[in-house]
Amino acid sequence: MLRSVLVSGVALPLLLAAAPAAARDVSCRLDFDMAGWSAFYKTASGTGRVSCDNGQAMAVSISAKGGGLTVGKSEIRGGRGEFSGVRSISEVLGTYATAEAHAGVVKSSKAQVMTKGEVSLALAGTGEGVDLGVAFGAFTIEAR
Repeated sequence: MLRSVLVSGVALPLLLAAAPAAARDVSCRLDFDMAGWSAFYKTASGTGRVSCDNGQAMAVSISAKGGGLTVGKSEIRGGRGEFSGVRSISEVLGTYATAEAHAGVVKSSKAQVMTKGEVSLALAGTGEGVDLGVAFGAFTIEAR
């Protein structure tokens, strides 16, 4: 009996101390390249890598699909995304709701914030292309 009380007295504080560390948000980043086109329907695809401050990393495929008043062709190289609300790298996978406005001639820029439940992703990148419009749709991240 005394032994179980001692074990409980030592184990419980250790478990309680570990709980906040397990529940803390992990800082994850997406580095990506993608290219696409639009003519009322917008599509783009690419590849990237998600890396987190807890050492987790994953190669990913990305795709964006949607529609709206949009026309053009663009390519983004060396894009970057920052995730928030993540506790594990697996939470970055899935489909994010998007809405964007974009414009560019020759040099194109893109900045966008999207959400999937409690997880948010802020994207930024520059590239080349010609595009103009407003689009709504989905941005999907899948493990490669």
